[in-house]
Amino acid sequence: MADQIPLYPVRSAAAAGHKRAAYYSAAGPGPGADRRGRYQLEDESAHLDEMPLMMSEEGFENDESDYHTLPRARIERRKSGLEWFVCGGWKFLCSSCCDWLINICHRKKELKARTVWLGCPEKSEEKHPRNSIKNQKYNVFTFIPGVLYEQFKFFLNLYFLVVSCSQFVPALKIGYLYTYWAPLGFVLAVTITREAIDEFRRFQRDKEVNSQLYSKLTVRGKVQVKSSDIQVGDLIIVEKNQRIPSDMVFLRTSEKAGSCFIRTDQLDGETDWKLKVAVSCTQRLPALGDLFSIRAYVYAQKPQLDIHSFEGTFTREDSDPPIHESLSIENTLWASTIVASGTVIGVVIYTGKETRSVMNTSNPKNKIGLLDLELNQLTKALFLALVVLSVVMVTLQGFAGPWYRNLFRFLLLFSYIIPISLRVNLDMGKAAYGWMIMKDENIPGTVVRTSTIPEELGRLVYLLTDKTGTLTQNEMTFRRLHLGTVSYGADTMDEIQTHVLSSYAQVHPQTGGNNPSSTPPRRAQSSTPKVRKSVSSRVHEAVKAIALCHNVTPVYESQAGVTGETESAEADQDFSDENRTYQASSPDEVALVRWTESVGLTLVSRDLTSMQLKTPGGQVLTYCILQVFPFTSESKRMGIIVRDESTAEITFYMKGADVAMSSIVQYNDWLEEECGNMAREGLRTLVVAKKALTEEQYQDFESRYSQAKLSIHDRVLKVAAVVESLERELELLCLTGVEDQLQADVRPTLEMLRNAGIKIWMLTGDKLETATCIAKSSHLVSRTQDIHIFRPVTSRGEAHLELNAFRRKHDCALVISGDSLEVCLKYYEHELVELACQCPAVVCCRCSPTQKAHIVTLLRQHTGRRTCAIGDGGNDVSMIQAADCGIGIEGKEGKQASLAADFSITQFRHVGRLLMVHGRNSYKRSAALGQFVMHRGLIISTMQAVFSSVFYFASVPLYQGFLMVGYATIYTMFPVFSLVLDQDVKPEMAILYPELYKDLTKGRSLSFKTFLIWVLISIYQGGILMFGALVLFEAEFVHVVAISFTALVLTELLMVALTIRTWHWLMVVAEFLSLGCYVASLAFLNEYFGLVQLEIVNDGDYVNGQTLGYPPPDWYRQSIFWSFLRCCLHHDRALPVESVGHHCGQLPSTLRPQVLEAQALSSQLLQAELLRGRQLPEASRHRRPLSWLLWEVGGRGLGPALSSLMSTEAARASTGKESCSFPATVKDLPF
Repeated sequence: MADQIPLYPVRSAAAAGHKRAAYYSAAGPGPGADRRGRYQLEDESAHLDEMPLMMSEEGFENDESDYHTLPRARIERRKSGLEWFVCGGWKFLCSSCCDWLINICHRKKELKARTVWLGCPEKSEEKHPRNSIKNQKYNVFTFIPGVLYEQFKFFLNLYFLVVSCSQFVPALKIGYLYTYWAPLGFVLAVTITREAIDEFRRFQRDKEVNSQLYSKLTVRGKVQVKSSDIQVGDLIIVEKNQRIPSDMVFLRTSEKAGSCFIRTDQLDGETDWKLKVAVSCTQRLPALGDLFSIRAYVYAQKPQLDIHSFEGTFTREDSDPPIHESLSIENTLWASTIVASGTVIGVVIYTGKETRSVMNTSNPKNKIGLLDLELNQLTKALFLALVVLSVVMVTLQGFAGPWYRNLFRFLLLFSYIIPISLRVNLDMGKAAYGWMIMKDENIPGTVVRTSTIPEELGRLVYLLTDKTGTLTQNEMTFRRLHLGTVSYGADTMDEIQTHVLSSYAQVHPQTGGNNPSSTPPRRAQSSTPKVRKSVSSRVHEAVKAIALCHNVTPVYESQAGVTGETESAEADQDFSDENRTYQASSPDEVALVRWTESVGLTLVSRDLTSMQLKTPGGQVLTYCILQVFPFTSESKRMGIIVRDESTAEITFYMKGADVAMSSIVQYNDWLEEECGNMAREGLRTLVVAKKALTEEQYQDFESRYSQAKLSIHDRVLKVAAVVESLERELELLCLTGVEDQLQADVRPTLEMLRNAGIKIWMLTGDKLETATCIAKSSHLVSRTQDIHIFRPVTSRGEAHLELNAFRRKHDCALVISGDSLEVCLKYYEHELVELACQCPAVVCCRCSPTQKAHIVTLLRQHTGRRTCAIGDGGNDVSMIQAADCGIGIEGKEGKQASLAADFSITQFRHVGRLLMVHGRNSYKRSAALGQFVMHRGLIISTMQAVFSSVFYFASVPLYQGFLMVGYATIYTMFPVFSLVLDQDVKPEMAILYPELYKDLTKGRSLSFKTFLIWVLISIYQGGILMFGALVLFEAEFVHVVAISFTALVLTELLMVALTIRTWHWLMVVAEFLSLGCYVASLAFLNEYFGLVQLEIVNDGDYVNGQTLGYPPPDWYRQSIFWSFLRCCLHHDRALPVESVGHHCGQLPSTLRPQVLEAQALSSQLLQAELLRGRQLPEASRHRRPLSWLLWEVGGRGLGPALSSLMSTEAARASTGKESCSFPATVKDLPF
């Protein structure tokens, strides 16, 4: 029968349609008079596909209709074939294939409605997920692969992994393994350690939650079970201040009222307590054990995301007739909420992944800063330069020998062009910026929750802010009461108190609330004038309606639970004002109830079925609550039906927004005008009305309403239809105005942001008039600035005309409603965003959370600029997460926005310093730090390139071992990293002159121009250092490593000192610390600098009394190589063929070809005469460059053979002798 209830049509917007028709026909006769007729039906505007909005001024000069002057459509040509594949089709194909494979391998279980029997988990028809919470990202097997994948999916880390792995190939090895693996291993170790700690903490939190013990009600009594062992159908007992483990239906409570309060701040971010109602059938049972003596089940809808709605039924089969009771959101206890009063018993309906809290938990996207993207582009440019440089070096060699091997060796030699320390320094810098922000005494309470994007604070162009609680304090104060003919303000509230007092002037001796009448007899007012009596009566009715129509519950601290007990008329009940606080879902409700208390009518108690009011004379009036219709965003109104127990009168009270109430109340000529006047004052308006019901009318309504609530299909529509049948011809009582005061220093902060070039958009769910007023009062829109209010549109044609009308305006703020915004975005998304971005300020009212996030996404996509969203409530979370930078304010609406944001502040005024000071410093410092780290790698790569070019393009490293590691760490890291303390302007100046912020948004501190300047500086400095060391210190050629490296370190320290603009004492310490570490390393690491004096004895087994071993260490072979080159260049000749031939005869046959080839190729490379006297077929067959042979010989352990041929002459050359001779016997060779 319930399913056959007719669906009354929801109130249409016919009135609004007539108003729009009047607006579009107001032009009178002329070209535009027939515009409305063209768009009566949506289908008739299909031809607009070929007529987009005109985005230029030319067409508006004509006298014809706008549609005749619009240019032809810019129809985009659909890409196809190869062009589509190259332009992004391959990404679409890959993502589609991956999604298909994921769906095949991991198919999601289809969610279905279920029947849950009380206390009988074994009767479940399907297998439900375990009630365990798992927030871990990895397990034991996937931790290492997962962390490594997250690191190496970026180009920079993957590049260094390939470079490091190449050193395991003997043909490509050019140095010690730790030279490459130490920095990479450090980065990976830090990352893995951090992830391991976070993962272990998540594991501990999950284990703690899953191990919490709860009382489970069974046939044998209470047993303790872990949270993870709870199943669907279990009866769970939850004590006060205990977390609810799973989604349950509320069956019983220890409170006599049959209700309890829960705290939902961990679920929806709202700090107000929520009232939950137990199922009346189970609440009436005498004892807990009786739950097992009845045969009952709960029918629950399939698991859904919506935490504000639920549809189900409770059925008891063992009664005659069976009892059916509808279940709604007020009968549910969602997981992750806290019981605030009493003890509750519920039956579990959803567990684990199917609970509302888990289904609404989404992993926010990893935000990447614009600076990181720019550095990534520069890194790719450096890699391209690396490849080009290596190809040039191989080309200059003439592609001799295995050129591809030389190419890879050059790629490895010049790999320091892309420094791995770039990532480390930037991450450490971001951590330092976050620490500085949180330690700033001028913005106390600020928390940095995302430490990867502090530079984004200095690049913002659009700031999208919420209104209530963000720009305003969310502290409501009752300011105005309008009765139609008379209006009461803050200075005339005492008159209202007088009227209320006179209405309850008749004092009854009884202290209870059942005897006195709620309305005084007419005879008591016969002596007063008629007008006075009329106004007093209307004031009394308005105040009583405001005191009754709400969802506020008084809570007394001295009582353990709900204060509104059934024995509310007891004389000893504590109704003292100092113990009473009000709990409600909206601060507007609390403000109204507090105002009625101030004028004499106090709400002292409330439970599910009754409400008590205390009059100025101390009388307690009792009203029976028959029905409550809660406020929803769709209906925009709430209602209540009460029965006065003293007179048995039934009254239906309703209050709501004027747009929802104007068509419900009786005809009047003042409501619309006064609503506009209050809105212009910045007040939030509510229309209050009532309707008297007879007992027959109410019984008929209750019957239809109960049937609609029991319906399984279309329950919401059927309930709305029944309630709407009651909402007709209500008596308008009053109009209330509540003020939401502005936050401290909102005006100067918005003015500062506007002067900084930041465009501010206000997105709010409030009405258009209130939003416009707040925009003016907060100076978001200046007093002299024009405001264009976008008229309501419902069709494509109307949106087309209104956008063209807006196009004619210049330099004016835009105010648009959510409904009109939805229509415009549906058909003219690009045009609307393009026009709105030209406005100095935009106000979007009546916006849903989804629309807020959509607007942020549109701005990011269409403008490519950085956006920031700031809010304080749970409805702002989606907007905050969609923006490039999200800022949350800890306000009265809870901490959900604060916890979901990247930065958390306590007041809106802190945004100014956060952006002007910390945003500026973070961006400037990171830009300087990143470019200086790249300069550090470029200069040493330039020196390597010069060295290889001078020595015949030999792919031999200039610096080996610890020098390369120390150069990027202890020698230069501290001074370079100290740039995070630098600042170009003082904080006071940055705040005083916010115009300086405009330069940051242009990205001039880090661009290809500044990058090229640093590249030129690096090339110039590296070339001068290397050539200077070779030319000026020719006599000390053997020590060229120490000379050039010392000059390099000193140059870096000097460059840092010249770059700093504001000195800090830590910068001075870093400079001297690095210099001291380098000087100390000259004494302890002299072998790396080539400072060991070689003394070759006859048997070649010892050098300076130290055993070389076989093969000799790298520093020895490198020193020999330097001596060999010095000897050959000094004498400008090749090795004498007689010596080579003599020694080759004494060498093993396997070594002779390499030695002979070295002699032959040295002659060619040194541009000497061709070999005389003997032909060497091996050398002619294998024309390999000397650089390759020297590396191969040294790398394979044959270095001693070749090195010994030049060792003696190297030692003599250092003493100044002119001749070059070589060992005469094979015993002089060090093997």
